[in-house]
Amino acid sequence: MNSENFSLGEKIVSTSYIRQGSQARRGHEQLIRHLLEQGKCPEDGWTESTIELFLNELAVMDSNNFLGNCGVGEREGRVASSLVARRHYRLIHGIGRSGDIAAIQPKAAGSSLLNKLTNSVVLDILKLTGVRSAASCFVVPMATGMSLTLCFLTLRHRRPKARYIIWPRIDQKSCFKAMITAGFEPVVVENVLEGDELRTDVEAVERKIEELGAENVLCIHSTTSCFAPRVPDRLEELAALCAKHNIPHIVNNAYGVQSSKCMHLIQQGSRVGRIDAFVQSLDKNFMVPVGGAIIAGFDESFVQEISKMYPGRASASPSLDVLITLLTLGANGYKKLLSERKEIYLFLSQELKSLALAHGERLLHTPHNPISLAMSLDGLQAESDKAVTQLGSMLFTRQVSGARVIPLGKEQTINGHRFLGFMSHSEAYPCPYLNAASAVGITREDVTLCIKRLDKCLKALKKEGNATKGSSPGDPSSQGDATGE
Repeated sequence: MNSENFSLGEKIVSTSYIRQGSQARRGHEQLIRHLLEQGKCPEDGWTESTIELFLNELAVMDSNNFLGNCGVGEREGRVASSLVARRHYRLIHGIGRSGDIAAIQPKAAGSSLLNKLTNSVVLDILKLTGVRSAASCFVVPMATGMSLTLCFLTLRHRRPKARYIIWPRIDQKSCFKAMITAGFEPVVVENVLEGDELRTDVEAVERKIEELGAENVLCIHSTTSCFAPRVPDRLEELAALCAKHNIPHIVNNAYGVQSSKCMHLIQQGSRVGRIDAFVQSLDKNFMVPVGGAIIAGFDESFVQEISKMYPGRASASPSLDVLITLLTLGANGYKKLLSERKEIYLFLSQELKSLALAHGERLLHTPHNPISLAMSLDGLQAESDKAVTQLGSMLFTRQVSGARVIPLGKEQTINGHRFLGFMSHSEAYPCPYLNAASAVGITREDVTLCIKRLDKCLKALKKEGNATKGSSPGDPSSQGDATGE
Protein backbone atom coordinates (compact mmCIF):
# COMPACT_ATOMS: atom_id res chain seq x y z
CA MET A 1 0.00 0.00 0.00
CA ASN A 2 1.06 3.59 -0.56
CA SER A 3 1.08 6.33 2.09
CA GLU A 4 -2.42 7.48 1.16
CA ASN A 5 -3.86 4.03 1.69
CA PHE A 6 -2.07 3.69 5.02
CA SER A 7 -3.63 7.00 6.11
CA LEU A 8 -7.05 5.70 5.13
CA GLY A 9 -6.34 2.56 7.12
CA GLU A 10 -5.89 4.65 10.24
CA LYS A 11 -9.62 5.45 10.11
CA ILE A 12 -10.37 1.75 10.44
CA VAL A 13 -7.61 0.36 12.69
CA SER A 14 -5.65 2.01 15.52
CA THR A 15 -3.15 4.57 14.20
CA SER A 16 -0.26 3.03 16.16
CA TYR A 17 -0.86 -0.38 14.61
CA ILE A 18 -1.11 1.05 11.10
CA ARG A 19 2.15 2.96 11.61
CA GLN A 20 3.88 -0.23 12.71
CA GLY A 21 2.70 -1.91 9.54
CA SER A 22 3.81 1.07 7.49
CA GLN A 23 7.29 0.94 9.03
CA ALA A 24 7.53 -2.79 8.30
CA ARG A 25 6.57 -2.12 4.70
CA ARG A 26 9.22 0.61 4.45
CA GLY A 27 11.81 -1.92 5.58
CA HIS A 28 11.02 -4.09 2.54
CA GLU A 29 10.90 -1.06 0.25
CA GLN A 30 14.27 0.19 1.45
CA LEU A 31 15.92 -3.08 0.39
CA ILE A 32 14.24 -2.82 -3.01
CA ARG A 33 15.32 0.83 -3.33
CA HIS A 34 18.96 -0.12 -2.64
CA LEU A 35 18.80 -2.79 -5.34
CA LEU A 36 17.37 -0.34 -7.87
CA GLU A 37 19.91 2.35 -6.94
CA GLN A 38 23.03 0.19 -6.91
CA GLY A 39 22.20 -2.69 -9.25
CA LYS A 40 24.37 -4.95 -7.11
CA CYS A 41 23.79 -8.17 -5.20
CA PRO A 42 22.79 -7.22 -1.63
CA GLU A 43 25.38 -8.08 1.00
CA ASP A 44 22.87 -10.10 3.02
CA GLY A 45 20.11 -12.24 1.61
CA TRP A 46 16.48 -11.14 1.52
CA THR A 47 13.58 -12.98 3.12
CA GLU A 48 11.08 -14.76 0.90
CA SER A 49 8.44 -12.19 1.79
CA THR A 50 10.63 -9.33 0.49
CA ILE A 51 11.43 -11.23 -2.73
CA GLU A 52 7.78 -12.10 -3.35
CA LEU A 53 6.70 -8.51 -2.68
CA PHE A 54 9.31 -7.30 -5.17
CA LEU A 55 8.27 -9.81 -7.85
CA ASN A 56 4.60 -9.01 -7.41
CA GLU A 57 5.40 -5.30 -7.79
CA LEU A 58 7.22 -6.10 -11.04
CA ALA A 59 4.41 -8.31 -12.32
CA VAL A 60 1.69 -5.65 -11.97
CA MET A 61 3.75 -3.46 -14.31
CA ASP A 62 3.27 -5.93 -17.19
CA SER A 63 0.29 -5.40 -19.51
CA ASN A 64 -1.11 -8.91 -19.04
CA ASN A 65 -1.75 -8.00 -15.40
CA PHE A 66 -3.28 -4.56 -16.02
CA LEU A 67 -6.81 -4.23 -14.64
CA GLY A 68 -9.15 -3.90 -17.60
CA ASN A 69 -6.45 -4.69 -20.18
CA CYS A 70 -7.88 -5.41 -23.64
CA GLY A 71 -5.43 -7.48 -25.67
CA VAL A 72 -6.08 -8.01 -29.38
CA GLY A 73 -2.60 -9.06 -30.51
CA GLU A 74 -1.07 -12.49 -31.10
CA ARG A 75 1.12 -12.32 -28.00
CA GLU A 76 -0.73 -10.94 -25.01
CA GLY A 77 0.73 -12.92 -22.11
CA ARG A 78 -2.28 -15.20 -21.86
CA VAL A 79 -1.80 -18.31 -19.71
CA ALA A 80 -4.38 -21.09 -19.53
CA SER A 81 -3.19 -22.62 -16.25
CA SER A 82 -3.20 -20.63 -13.03
CA LEU A 83 -0.53 -23.02 -11.74
CA VAL A 84 1.77 -22.00 -14.59
CA ALA A 85 1.01 -18.32 -13.93
CA ARG A 86 1.94 -18.70 -10.25
CA ARG A 87 5.08 -20.66 -11.13
CA HIS A 88 6.28 -17.65 -13.13
CA TYR A 89 4.98 -15.03 -10.67
CA ARG A 90 2.71 -13.86 -13.53
CA LEU A 91 5.78 -12.55 -15.39
CA ILE A 92 4.66 -14.03 -18.70
CA HIS A 93 5.99 -11.77 -21.46
CA GLY A 94 9.59 -12.97 -21.32
CA ILE A 95 12.54 -10.69 -22.05
CA GLY A 96 13.83 -8.76 -25.02
CA ARG A 97 12.26 -7.98 -28.37
CA SER A 98 12.53 -9.63 -31.77
CA GLY A 99 15.74 -7.77 -32.60
CA ASP A 100 17.58 -7.77 -29.27
CA ILE A 101 17.33 -9.98 -26.19
CA ALA A 102 18.38 -7.01 -24.02
CA ALA A 103 15.81 -4.54 -25.41
CA ILE A 104 12.95 -3.04 -23.37
CA GLN A 105 9.45 -4.43 -24.01
CA PRO A 106 6.72 -1.77 -24.16
CA LYS A 107 4.13 -4.30 -22.95
CA ALA A 108 6.29 -5.52 -20.07
CA ALA A 109 7.99 -2.83 -18.02
CA GLY A 110 8.23 -5.19 -15.03
CA SER A 111 9.82 -8.05 -16.99
CA SER A 112 12.21 -5.60 -18.67
CA LEU A 113 13.24 -4.22 -15.29
CA LEU A 114 13.75 -7.79 -14.06
CA ASN A 115 16.01 -8.50 -17.03
CA LYS A 116 18.15 -5.38 -16.56
CA LEU A 117 18.49 -5.92 -12.81
CA THR A 118 19.42 -9.60 -13.23
CA ASN A 119 22.20 -8.75 -15.69
CA SER A 120 23.48 -6.05 -13.35
CA VAL A 121 23.44 -8.30 -10.27
CA VAL A 122 25.13 -11.15 -12.17
CA LEU A 123 27.87 -8.81 -13.42
CA ASP A 124 28.45 -7.78 -9.81
CA ILE A 125 28.89 -11.45 -8.86
CA LEU A 126 31.35 -12.07 -11.73
CA LYS A 127 33.44 -9.16 -10.45
CA LEU A 128 33.11 -10.35 -6.87
CA THR A 129 34.38 -13.82 -7.80
CA GLY A 130 37.49 -12.54 -9.54
CA VAL A 131 36.89 -11.05 -13.00
CA ARG A 132 37.03 -7.45 -11.83
CA SER A 133 37.50 -6.01 -15.33
CA ALA A 134 34.34 -7.55 -16.81
CA ALA A 135 32.48 -4.75 -18.57
CA SER A 136 29.16 -6.34 -19.44
CA CYS A 137 27.16 -9.55 -19.37
CA PHE A 138 23.69 -10.89 -20.01
CA VAL A 139 21.73 -13.98 -19.03
CA VAL A 140 20.64 -16.03 -22.03
CA PRO A 141 17.98 -18.80 -21.81
CA MET A 142 20.23 -21.46 -23.33
CA ALA A 143 22.72 -23.79 -21.72
CA THR A 144 26.47 -23.39 -22.23
CA GLY A 145 26.82 -25.18 -25.58
CA MET A 146 24.23 -23.13 -27.46
CA SER A 147 25.50 -19.95 -25.80
CA LEU A 148 28.97 -20.69 -27.20
CA THR A 149 27.36 -21.22 -30.60
CA LEU A 150 25.79 -17.75 -30.35
CA CYS A 151 29.25 -16.26 -29.69
CA PHE A 152 30.74 -18.03 -32.71
CA LEU A 153 27.88 -16.90 -34.97
CA THR A 154 28.44 -13.31 -33.85
CA LEU A 155 32.14 -13.54 -34.73
CA ARG A 156 31.18 -14.80 -38.21
CA HIS A 157 30.05 -11.27 -39.11
CA ARG A 158 33.38 -9.85 -37.99
CA ARG A 159 35.47 -12.51 -39.75
CA PRO A 160 33.43 -13.68 -42.78
CA LYS A 161 36.38 -15.54 -44.39
CA ALA A 162 37.24 -17.57 -41.31
CA ARG A 163 36.24 -21.24 -41.24
CA TYR A 164 38.36 -22.80 -38.46
CA ILE A 165 38.15 -22.76 -34.68
CA ILE A 166 41.30 -23.88 -32.85
CA TRP A 167 40.30 -25.93 -29.82
CA PRO A 168 42.62 -27.45 -27.20
CA ARG A 169 40.99 -30.83 -26.72
CA ILE A 170 38.49 -31.41 -23.94
CA ASP A 171 36.25 -34.46 -24.17
CA GLN A 172 32.86 -32.90 -23.63
CA LYS A 173 30.39 -33.21 -26.49
CA SER A 174 28.42 -29.98 -26.21
CA CYS A 175 31.40 -27.61 -26.54
CA PHE A 176 32.58 -29.56 -29.61
CA LYS A 177 29.11 -29.60 -31.16
CA ALA A 178 28.77 -25.86 -30.46
CA MET A 179 31.43 -25.23 -33.11
CA ILE A 180 29.88 -27.69 -35.59
CA THR A 181 26.40 -26.23 -35.12
CA ALA A 182 27.73 -22.75 -35.83
CA GLY A 183 29.07 -24.06 -39.15
CA PHE A 184 32.80 -24.07 -38.39
CA GLU A 185 35.51 -26.70 -38.61
CA PRO A 186 37.09 -27.52 -35.24
CA VAL A 187 40.85 -27.92 -35.32
CA VAL A 188 41.62 -30.18 -32.37
CA VAL A 189 44.93 -29.63 -30.61
CA GLU A 190 45.98 -32.54 -28.41
CA ASN A 191 47.07 -31.80 -24.84
CA VAL A 192 50.53 -32.55 -23.48
CA LEU A 193 51.10 -34.80 -20.46
CA GLU A 194 53.02 -33.11 -17.62
CA GLY A 195 53.24 -35.54 -14.72
CA ASP A 196 49.65 -36.69 -14.31
CA GLU A 197 48.18 -33.49 -15.75
CA LEU A 198 46.99 -32.86 -19.30
CA ARG A 199 47.92 -29.27 -20.19
CA THR A 200 47.59 -26.94 -23.17
CA ASP A 201 50.12 -27.38 -25.94
CA VAL A 202 50.58 -23.66 -26.62
CA GLU A 203 53.31 -24.23 -29.22
CA ALA A 204 51.02 -26.58 -31.17
CA VAL A 205 48.26 -23.95 -31.08
CA GLU A 206 50.62 -21.34 -32.58
CA ARG A 207 51.77 -23.78 -35.23
CA LYS A 208 48.15 -24.30 -36.24
CA ILE A 209 47.61 -20.54 -36.51
CA GLU A 210 50.61 -20.24 -38.81
CA GLU A 211 49.60 -23.30 -40.82
CA LEU A 212 45.99 -22.21 -41.37
CA GLY A 213 46.63 -18.48 -41.61
CA ALA A 214 45.36 -16.17 -38.88
CA GLU A 215 42.74 -14.63 -41.19
CA ASN A 216 41.15 -18.09 -41.63
CA VAL A 217 40.82 -18.74 -37.89
CA LEU A 218 37.55 -17.55 -36.36
CA CYS A 219 38.85 -17.82 -32.80
CA ILE A 220 40.62 -19.90 -30.21
CA HIS A 221 38.09 -21.76 -28.07
CA SER A 222 39.65 -22.45 -24.68
CA THR A 223 38.38 -24.05 -21.45
CA THR A 224 38.76 -23.36 -17.74
CA SER A 225 36.60 -25.79 -15.75
CA CYS A 226 37.17 -29.41 -16.75
CA PHE A 227 37.46 -32.99 -15.51
CA ALA A 228 40.81 -34.04 -14.05
CA PRO A 229 43.43 -35.04 -15.08
CA ARG A 230 42.87 -32.31 -17.67
CA VAL A 231 43.44 -28.92 -16.09
CA PRO A 232 42.36 -25.41 -17.13
CA ASP A 233 43.95 -24.14 -20.31
CA ARG A 234 46.94 -21.84 -20.15
CA LEU A 235 44.71 -18.80 -20.62
CA GLU A 236 47.40 -16.16 -20.26
CA GLU A 237 49.56 -17.71 -22.97
CA LEU A 238 46.57 -18.30 -25.28
CA ALA A 239 45.30 -14.76 -24.70
CA ALA A 240 48.75 -13.40 -25.58
CA LEU A 241 48.75 -15.50 -28.77
CA CYS A 242 45.34 -14.13 -29.73
CA ALA A 243 46.54 -10.56 -29.22
CA LYS A 244 49.72 -11.25 -31.20
CA HIS A 245 47.86 -12.72 -34.20
CA ASN A 246 44.71 -10.56 -33.87
CA ILE A 247 42.46 -13.59 -33.37
CA PRO A 248 39.35 -13.55 -31.15
CA HIS A 249 39.30 -15.69 -28.02
CA ILE A 250 36.17 -17.35 -26.55
CA VAL A 251 36.46 -19.08 -23.16
CA ASN A 252 34.23 -21.94 -22.05
CA ASN A 253 33.98 -21.23 -18.31
CA ALA A 254 31.09 -23.67 -17.80
CA TYR A 255 31.37 -24.17 -14.03
CA GLY A 256 34.31 -21.86 -13.38
CA VAL A 257 32.52 -19.05 -11.51
CA GLN A 258 32.68 -21.14 -8.33
CA SER A 259 36.48 -21.36 -8.62
CA SER A 260 38.61 -18.34 -7.74
CA LYS A 261 41.45 -19.94 -9.73
CA CYS A 262 39.39 -20.17 -12.94
CA MET A 263 38.14 -16.61 -12.55
CA HIS A 264 41.68 -15.38 -11.88
CA LEU A 265 42.85 -17.02 -15.11
CA ILE A 266 40.20 -15.13 -17.07
CA GLN A 267 41.09 -11.85 -15.39
CA GLN A 268 44.79 -12.35 -16.08
CA GLY A 269 44.14 -13.44 -19.64
CA SER A 270 42.27 -10.22 -20.32
CA ARG A 271 45.08 -8.22 -18.72
CA VAL A 272 47.99 -9.69 -20.69
CA GLY A 273 46.23 -10.50 -23.95
CA ARG A 274 42.83 -10.95 -25.53
CA ILE A 275 39.63 -12.57 -24.31
CA ASP A 276 36.51 -11.53 -26.23
CA ALA A 277 33.85 -13.42 -24.27
CA PHE A 278 33.55 -16.04 -21.56
CA VAL A 279 30.51 -18.24 -21.04
CA GLN A 280 29.30 -19.91 -17.83
CA SER A 281 26.36 -22.08 -16.86
CA LEU A 282 23.69 -20.91 -14.43
CA ASP A 283 22.79 -24.33 -13.00
CA LYS A 284 26.37 -25.43 -12.28
CA ASN A 285 27.41 -22.18 -10.58
CA PHE A 286 24.22 -20.95 -8.93
CA MET A 287 22.18 -24.09 -8.22
CA VAL A 288 19.17 -23.24 -10.41
CA PRO A 289 17.39 -25.45 -12.98
CA VAL A 290 19.20 -26.23 -16.24
CA GLY A 291 18.49 -23.90 -19.14
CA GLY A 292 20.46 -20.70 -18.73
CA ALA A 293 23.95 -19.28 -19.13
CA ILE A 294 25.83 -16.01 -18.73
CA ILE A 295 27.72 -14.51 -21.65
CA ALA A 296 30.21 -11.93 -20.43
CA GLY A 297 33.09 -9.93 -21.81
CA PHE A 298 35.48 -7.00 -21.44
CA ASP A 299 34.15 -4.96 -24.37
CA GLU A 300 30.58 -3.83 -23.77
CA SER A 301 29.94 -3.23 -27.47
CA PHE A 302 30.86 -6.82 -28.38
CA VAL A 303 28.64 -8.26 -25.62
CA GLN A 304 25.78 -6.12 -26.96
CA GLU A 305 26.54 -7.42 -30.44
CA ILE A 306 26.11 -10.98 -29.19
CA SER A 307 22.81 -10.12 -27.46
CA LYS A 308 21.49 -8.61 -30.69
CA MET A 309 22.36 -11.82 -32.54
CA TYR A 310 19.81 -13.77 -30.45
CA PRO A 311 16.70 -14.11 -32.65
CA GLY A 312 13.37 -13.20 -31.09
CA ARG A 313 12.19 -12.80 -27.54
CA ALA A 314 13.40 -15.12 -24.81
CA SER A 315 12.16 -16.92 -21.73
CA ALA A 316 12.57 -14.96 -18.51
CA SER A 317 12.70 -18.12 -16.38
CA PRO A 318 16.52 -18.41 -16.13
CA SER A 319 16.79 -14.70 -15.27
CA LEU A 320 14.03 -15.01 -12.68
CA ASP A 321 15.61 -18.12 -11.15
CA VAL A 322 19.09 -16.68 -10.76
CA LEU A 323 17.82 -13.32 -9.46
CA ILE A 324 15.67 -15.04 -6.81
CA THR A 325 18.64 -17.22 -5.84
CA LEU A 326 21.11 -14.36 -5.51
CA LEU A 327 18.64 -12.19 -3.59
CA THR A 328 18.05 -15.14 -1.25
CA LEU A 329 21.75 -15.81 -0.68
CA GLY A 330 23.09 -12.29 -0.83
CA ALA A 331 26.76 -11.71 -1.65
CA ASN A 332 27.80 -13.00 1.76
CA GLY A 333 25.76 -16.16 1.40
CA TYR A 334 27.23 -16.91 -2.02
CA LYS A 335 30.77 -16.27 -0.80
CA LYS A 336 30.11 -18.66 2.08
CA LEU A 337 29.05 -21.38 -0.36
CA LEU A 338 32.24 -20.87 -2.37
CA SER A 339 34.36 -21.04 0.77
CA GLU A 340 32.65 -24.27 1.86
CA ARG A 341 33.22 -25.75 -1.59
CA LYS A 342 36.97 -25.13 -1.25
CA GLU A 343 37.05 -26.77 2.18
CA ILE A 344 35.20 -29.83 0.92
CA TYR A 345 37.56 -30.06 -2.06
CA LEU A 346 40.39 -30.61 0.43
CA PHE A 347 38.29 -33.11 2.37
CA LEU A 348 37.38 -35.01 -0.81
CA SER A 349 41.04 -35.04 -1.83
CA GLN A 350 42.11 -36.50 1.51
CA GLU A 351 39.35 -39.12 1.50
CA LEU A 352 40.05 -40.21 -2.07
CA LYS A 353 43.77 -40.41 -1.38
CA SER A 354 43.20 -42.64 1.67
CA LEU A 355 40.79 -44.86 -0.24
CA ALA A 356 43.18 -45.15 -3.18
CA LEU A 357 46.05 -46.21 -0.92
CA ALA A 358 43.85 -48.83 0.75
CA HIS A 359 43.14 -50.39 -2.66
CA GLY A 360 46.60 -50.13 -4.15
CA GLU A 361 45.70 -47.12 -6.28
CA ARG A 362 46.72 -43.48 -6.11
CA LEU A 363 45.17 -40.06 -6.27
CA LEU A 364 46.44 -38.46 -9.48
CA HIS A 365 48.48 -35.32 -8.86
CA THR A 366 46.51 -32.52 -10.57
CA PRO A 367 47.19 -29.35 -8.54
CA HIS A 368 46.10 -27.03 -11.36
CA ASN A 369 42.53 -28.37 -11.32
CA PRO A 370 40.64 -26.64 -8.48
CA ILE A 371 37.35 -28.56 -8.73
CA SER A 372 37.81 -32.07 -10.13
CA LEU A 373 39.95 -34.96 -8.82
CA ALA A 374 40.92 -38.32 -10.29
CA MET A 375 41.92 -41.67 -8.78
CA SER A 376 43.80 -44.31 -10.77
CA LEU A 377 42.17 -47.69 -11.47
CA ASP A 378 45.26 -49.65 -12.55
CA GLY A 379 44.65 -52.46 -10.09
CA LEU A 380 41.05 -52.79 -11.18
CA GLN A 381 42.12 -52.92 -14.82
CA ALA A 382 44.51 -55.75 -13.93
CA GLU A 383 41.66 -57.71 -12.37
CA SER A 384 39.50 -57.71 -15.49
CA ASP A 385 39.05 -55.83 -18.76
CA LYS A 386 35.43 -55.18 -17.87
CA ALA A 387 35.95 -54.34 -14.21
CA VAL A 388 36.53 -50.63 -14.84
CA THR A 389 33.28 -50.06 -16.71
CA GLN A 390 31.49 -52.36 -14.28
CA LEU A 391 32.52 -50.05 -11.45
CA GLY A 392 30.72 -47.17 -13.14
CA SER A 393 27.46 -49.09 -13.40
CA MET A 394 27.75 -50.30 -9.81
CA LEU A 395 28.17 -46.76 -8.53
CA PHE A 396 25.20 -45.57 -10.56
CA THR A 397 22.91 -48.30 -9.20
CA ARG A 398 24.02 -47.29 -5.70
CA GLN A 399 22.89 -43.72 -6.37
CA VAL A 400 26.37 -42.22 -6.61
CA SER A 401 25.82 -39.59 -9.29
CA GLY A 402 28.48 -37.50 -10.98
CA ALA A 403 31.37 -39.92 -10.54
CA ARG A 404 32.87 -40.71 -13.96
CA VAL A 405 34.75 -43.94 -14.63
CA ILE A 406 37.13 -43.60 -17.57
CA PRO A 407 38.39 -46.82 -19.21
CA LEU A 408 41.36 -47.06 -21.57
CA GLY A 409 41.03 -46.93 -25.33
CA LYS A 410 37.45 -45.79 -25.79
CA GLU A 411 36.69 -44.40 -29.25
CA GLN A 412 33.95 -41.94 -30.17
CA THR A 413 32.99 -40.30 -33.45
CA ILE A 414 31.23 -36.93 -33.19
CA ASN A 415 30.04 -35.28 -36.39
CA GLY A 416 32.63 -37.18 -38.39
CA HIS A 417 35.56 -36.47 -36.07
CA ARG A 418 37.10 -39.58 -34.48
CA PHE A 419 38.38 -39.22 -30.93
CA LEU A 420 40.76 -41.87 -29.60
CA GLY A 421 40.72 -42.35 -25.83
CA PHE A 422 37.46 -40.41 -25.64
CA MET A 423 36.52 -38.99 -22.22
CA SER A 424 40.16 -38.97 -21.13
CA HIS A 425 41.04 -35.80 -23.13
CA SER A 426 43.97 -37.68 -24.62
CA GLU A 427 44.67 -40.27 -27.30
CA ALA A 428 46.64 -42.41 -24.86
CA TYR A 429 46.33 -41.48 -21.19
CA PRO A 430 48.54 -43.87 -19.14
CA CYS A 431 45.84 -45.31 -16.85
CA PRO A 432 42.11 -45.71 -16.36
CA TYR A 433 40.69 -43.56 -13.59
CA LEU A 434 37.66 -42.35 -11.66
CA ASN A 435 36.58 -38.71 -11.42
CA ALA A 436 34.87 -36.93 -8.54
CA ALA A 437 34.29 -33.20 -8.14
CA SER A 438 33.75 -30.74 -5.33
CA ALA A 439 31.19 -28.39 -6.86
CA VAL A 440 29.18 -25.64 -5.21
CA GLY A 441 26.51 -27.03 -2.88
CA ILE A 442 28.33 -30.29 -2.10
CA THR A 443 28.31 -31.41 1.56
CA ARG A 444 30.68 -33.45 3.71
CA GLU A 445 27.89 -36.03 3.96
CA ASP A 446 27.94 -36.40 0.14
CA VAL A 447 31.67 -37.12 0.25
CA THR A 448 31.47 -39.53 3.19
CA LEU A 449 28.66 -41.55 1.62
CA CYS A 450 30.35 -41.62 -1.79
CA ILE A 451 33.62 -42.90 -0.31
CA LYS A 452 31.79 -45.58 1.68
CA ARG A 453 29.92 -46.87 -1.37
CA LEU A 454 32.99 -46.65 -3.61
CA ASP A 455 34.95 -48.68 -1.07
CA LYS A 456 32.26 -51.40 -1.05
CA CYS A 457 32.20 -51.53 -4.84
CA LEU A 458 35.97 -51.88 -5.12
CA LYS A 459 35.99 -54.65 -2.52
CA ALA A 460 33.16 -56.47 -4.30
CA LEU A 461 34.95 -56.28 -7.65
CA LYS A 462 38.22 -57.46 -6.14
CA LYS A 463 36.45 -60.37 -4.48
CA GLU A 464 34.73 -61.26 -7.73
CA GLY A 465 38.04 -61.07 -9.60
CA ASN A 466 39.74 -63.37 -7.11
CA ALA A 467 36.88 -65.83 -7.33
CA THR A 468 37.10 -65.83 -11.13
CA LYS A 469 40.85 -66.46 -11.10
CA GLY A 470 40.44 -69.33 -8.65
CA SER A 471 37.83 -71.25 -10.64
CA SER A 472 37.35 -72.64 -14.11
CA PRO A 473 35.26 -70.68 -16.65
CA GLY A 474 32.37 -73.11 -16.29
CA ASP A 475 32.38 -73.11 -12.50
CA PRO A 476 29.19 -71.43 -11.15
CA SER A 477 31.26 -69.93 -8.33
CA SER A 478 32.99 -67.69 -10.86
CA GLN A 479 29.80 -65.73 -11.49
CA GLY A 480 30.01 -62.83 -8.98
CA ASP A 481 27.14 -60.58 -7.97
CA ALA A 482 28.06 -57.20 -9.41
CA THR A 483 25.12 -55.37 -7.89
CA GLY A 484 25.08 -56.80 -4.39
CA GLU A 485 26.44 -54.87 -1.43
